[in-house]
Amino acid sequence: MRAIRHPHAVTSPTAVRNLGILAHVDAGKTTLTERILFATGTVHKRGEVHDGTTVTDFDPQERDRGITIFAAAVSCAWSGHRVNLIDTPGHVDFADEVERSLRVLDGAVAVFDAVAGVEPQSESVWRQADRHGVPRIAFVNKLDRAGADLDAAVASIRERLGALPLVVQLPIGREEGFTGVVDLLAMRSLLWHPDSDTYERGPVPESLRQEADRRRRALEEAVAALHADALDEFCATSALTERTLVRALRELTLSGDAVVVLCGSAYRNRGIEPLLDAVVAYLPSPADMPAVRGTTDGAEQERAPDPAEPFAALAFKVSVTASGRLTYVRVYSGTLRKGDRVRDPATGRTERVGRIVRVQADRHEEQEETVAGDIVAVVGLKGARAGTTLCAPEAPVVLEPPSVAEPVVSVAVEARRATDTGRLSAALARLVEEDPSLVVRSDAETGQTVLSGMGELHLEVAVEKIRRGHGVEVAVGRPQVSYRETVVKGVTGLIHRHVKQDGGAGQFAHVVLDVEPLDEPGFEFRSTVVGGRVPQEYARAVEAGCRDALEEGPLGGYPVTGLRVTLTDGATHSKDSSELAFRTAGRFALREALRASTMALLEPVVEVTATVPEEGVGGVLGDLAARRGRVSGSTAHAGTAVITAAVPLAEFFGYASRLRGRTQGRGTFTTRPAPLAPVPPAAADALLGR
Repeated sequence: MRAIRHPHAVTSPTAVRNLGILAHVDAGKTTLTERILFATGTVHKRGEVHDGTTVTDFDPQERDRGITIFAAAVSCAWSGHRVNLIDTPGHVDFADEVERSLRVLDGAVAVFDAVAGVEPQSESVWRQADRHGVPRIAFVNKLDRAGADLDAAVASIRERLGALPLVVQLPIGREEGFTGVVDLLAMRSLLWHPDSDTYERGPVPESLRQEADRRRRALEEAVAALHADALDEFCATSALTERTLVRALRELTLSGDAVVVLCGSAYRNRGIEPLLDAVVAYLPSPADMPAVRGTTDGAEQERAPDPAEPFAALAFKVSVTASGRLTYVRVYSGTLRKGDRVRDPATGRTERVGRIVRVQADRHEEQEETVAGDIVAVVGLKGARAGTTLCAPEAPVVLEPPSVAEPVVSVAVEARRATDTGRLSAALARLVEEDPSLVVRSDAETGQTVLSGMGELHLEVAVEKIRRGHGVEVAVGRPQVSYRETVVKGVTGLIHRHVKQDGGAGQFAHVVLDVEPLDEPGFEFRSTVVGGRVPQEYARAVEAGCRDALEEGPLGGYPVTGLRVTLTDGATHSKDSSELAFRTAGRFALREALRASTMALLEPVVEVTATVPEEGVGGVLGDLAARRGRVSGSTAHAGTAVITAAVPLAEFFGYASRLRGRTQGRGTFTTRPAPLAPVPPAAADALLGR
């Protein structure tokens, strides 16, 4: 049988699933998305990543590089439900795309390689989903590969992610012989035909009957231990029905107490239909989510996922295409119709929605309206950016925007031809509009235009987009990393008086500050002044002045982080004190305090996991040492070594080509951000020119 479910109109939030596909690079996210579109009848020909024919990796750079760079939205229908699906990037440089997607999604499918199990970026995106409280199910992919082991992959989920996996399928066959699965809930087999896209249901094979019974029993016991109603039934009957299991698994998934695990091979089109059934059965609908919270004039408001509520939506992505400027929005409440006017409450600007489109990656389907719980793109908005709230003009509300990561790598960019300078500025403005994790600034000392992003590959992609999309040839300077300064030993009781009298109203502020280090990056300010010697509004002004002073540290002019400032005392003047005077005093006082403190330089660090042939281990370790890398682990298996090390980002540029050279092209590596680390004295002296 071929399980195609034809699209039909879905208007109720209960019949919608908004989910993301999360995984490490090469775990098979994009192939899985492609097979989902094929299984649901959304496309009629399967695309392949290696052929550059997939629906979601439609950008030329994605097809050239064979990786997902930009989060792509698609929509399909399955079993009477609309599934809005976002295929997210797996590379660490594009983690901000994942962050913005998770902000608006209700659930996720985490994809794991059956050979590698949990990999570094799998762990990173899992932690991101944890922060957002996004319920997940797991799909162990590539069971047809040599060395595939479902149990080992599940063990890595338990050990590395701290999750409780509940496996609901048993593979039929191993590696090349993988042909189907046993559904442990219904206790039946699903076998896919090797020469077609069909599968058949049948009884559990006799050779697997005993193992299937054992695993079903273990599943029942695990669920009963976690779910009160299931425990009551288990105690009464010593078993659980399929219906009880499904209900309990859904509730455990929504609460985050357990993770349902399925398996298959996306490339061979095996296991896709049961995964879609699991998405509908276990992951939440918008109606299952709590009312979204926002503010209006400082007062908290809630908007329920109800089409009858006032309209409220969050823009999470902007894309400029040949067909117009697309603003991707998650609708949290109300109904939006083509031609409606929407308001950006942050700016007060009101705009008209020209069109509403349901997105199929680079293809669009016109919609007359959209309702609470849906994810669509709108055309006609000029001012909306990622993180902008859109609402009904008569019912303003501001929703919390997605967080934006701080850039860690910078390059200087300039047009090769002077006549292209204006076009380069326009191209950079459009890049920042589409990707908030990119920052463009002008260096005050050199006059250069500096482009900052999340990594070397991130900036390469951005520059290539300027060349291809805007026809501007760009000269790129050597990448620079974003150093920080921090307090190692602070000062106590630093006194600063700001007095200015040059005719007219004067300025007077007297402050006493303590400065001490924090154990983590960031800035804390507190006031312990008693007796009203410094009013609260002036204390807030001192804090603002201190934040101004953090922009440039005393060592090399880098931003300062990792300190706590305490306002311990102060004095005011009845006429000459003002918020401006105390802000100025706070700025100069902290600058003076930092010069008197013991300071250290911090640098961004990446955790590198390199997989290399055993004969290349020595050369790779030597290269890591030359880059000031600190090796934290090394394991060997079947002629291959996996090396984990922390390497300063400043020393990491060009590592890909060096690794290929030292391993005859057989070495691979992945990275993820690590906490900032102190720069060794010799390196700091060289950097600061001492």
